Amino acid sequence: MKKSIKYISSVLTSLVLLSGCYDLDQYPADKVNSGSFWQDEADAQEGMMGVYAAMKKDEVFSIYYTRDCLSDIGIGLNWGLYGFIEVAQGQSNSTTGLYKSVWQRLYDGIARANTLITNVPSVDMSDDLKTQYQAEARFMRALYYNELLNLYGGVPLYDETTSIEKEYDNMYKTRNTEAEVLDFILKDLENACTYLPKTWDGGNKGRATKGAAYALKGKILLYAKQYAEAAKALEEVRNGGYGYALNPDYAELFKPGGDESSEMIFAVQNLGGASTAYGMPVHYIANRASYGGCINCLVPSVELVDMYEYKDGRPFDWDELFPGFSTNKSIKEKVFYSTFDEKGQYVAAYPENVDKLRKMYSERDPRMESTIILPYTENLYKGWVNNAKKDCEMVLAPSNPANETYGYCRNAFGHNTYLYRKFTPEYDMDGLIADRFHSPVNFPIIRYADVLLMLAECYNETSNLSGAVELINQVRERAGIALLNSGPAYLSVTTKDQVFERIQKERAVEFAAEGLRFYDLKRWGLYISKTNGQKQTDLVGSVLSTKVTEQKNMYWPIPQEERDMNPNLTQNASW
Repeated sequence: MKKSIKYISSVLTSLVLLSGCYDLDQYPADKVNSGSFWQDEADAQEGMMGVYAAMKKDEVFSIYYTRDCLSDIGIGLNWGLYGFIEVAQGQSNSTTGLYKSVWQRLYDGIARANTLITNVPSVDMSDDLKTQYQAEARFMRALYYNELLNLYGGVPLYDETTSIEKEYDNMYKTRNTEAEVLDFILKDLENACTYLPKTWDGGNKGRATKGAAYALKGKILLYAKQYAEAAKALEEVRNGGYGYALNPDYAELFKPGGDESSEMIFAVQNLGGASTAYGMPVHYIANRASYGGCINCLVPSVELVDMYEYKDGRPFDWDELFPGFSTNKSIKEKVFYSTFDEKGQYVAAYPENVDKLRKMYSERDPRMESTIILPYTENLYKGWVNNAKKDCEMVLAPSNPANETYGYCRNAFGHNTYLYRKFTPEYDMDGLIADRFHSPVNFPIIRYADVLLMLAECYNETSNLSGAVELINQVRERAGIALLNSGPAYLSVTTKDQVFERIQKERAVEFAAEGLRFYDLKRWGLYISKTNGQKQTDLVGSVLSTKVTEQKNMYWPIPQEERDMNPNLTQNASW
């Protein structure tokens, strides 16, 4: 009986408690389930902000970039990273906390949406507004259920009709099938596509729109391999007059003000300097020289950096630059290692080929330097050290003595890895950031570049190769690199497989640190082959860890604690 009460209580809490919104100080959490709430439009507005607020939890979308360490393009370096490293290295089980916390946070968001959908009809406002608010909540519910579907497979469906006061048995639901969950999500999105507005005024910018609903619908249908239907939804985003366009400056998308870009279709809205409910934590991705002194738990893999082509479209190859590099550790050390002075404070001698390195990096895809801090380049990292601006150079050495105090950029754990520039604070962001937990930069859930590349994938799967190439080239043109089929043989793509290979690589470099690669590899059937046994190495070939992935990792386990409370929940295979 205690187990029953505990389980019902946990579900009840999720279904009725809205514990956060964008203006938490004004949210009457103690009244949300009382007769004093859900009276007027102001109540509906605050309730809706609570639905969005669930998105800002670390386990949901706030640090979505951490999912890259589950793929081939990211390395996780700290075991405290919510369990992602245990998952990546095959050392997790159904009791691992990550699986439980993600499950519960997503269902919390669903519960908030259900509460609003249930109560809005009684609010004193126009019928059109009621319909619009419900459509907004359905969009968010679809977003949360889609995460559950992608991670766990079929899950129990709870909608607004569940009456927990009267139907305790409904809290012990079995898992719905993947097809049933997909159908439920698509019905919610049909409603959202119909009733959401095309745009919001300035004070409401960032809320779900009709274009966002079509974009999410297209993404979900693409993942379900319904390519023709996905293309229809994505073509609506492109041709429906929503005003989306690629931002001319790629790097600006991931800085304060990037949310104003017409490329941002839907994003986590962040404000710096207030509280964890307002800003994006950057301490997992930024470095020691970053504002607040961060710990770079996620760093780019060498595989990611090597994917970036030259600006003229040539594939990059270390062995062409330094013969024997790929197989000889001593050559790598000679290429990268500096020598420090006796005190270990300043570089006494740079690598003999440092100019060659700098030239090579400067000739590569500009997105690389916008995304990654590269060693020895003139594009110094804009750090914040001892409460002052500090331009920091990334250097490598055997014992990695580089110290931000002396103007160097280093890995917090002493490894000679690349570091992320994307999303990391520059200086003190002109006062917009108060500490390393609250960056004001919005985190993109869907960008227009994603729509173009997803549509290219749909076209490629439906025999429209020329249409696919044209869309890929739009993204490449913005990046500042040579277009496909524009001359040299290395830019030629004439078959479906060749186009697919280009899409894979383009998505990796375009969306690095945005958390999409993990899901891309899974839906392409490449997750195991790309990650199992992958040696996570630094720039000189030292192995930091090894990824372990097997068939069971295609889906996360149902959290054991949830199964203990609800015996009707079956477990995923091999867990």
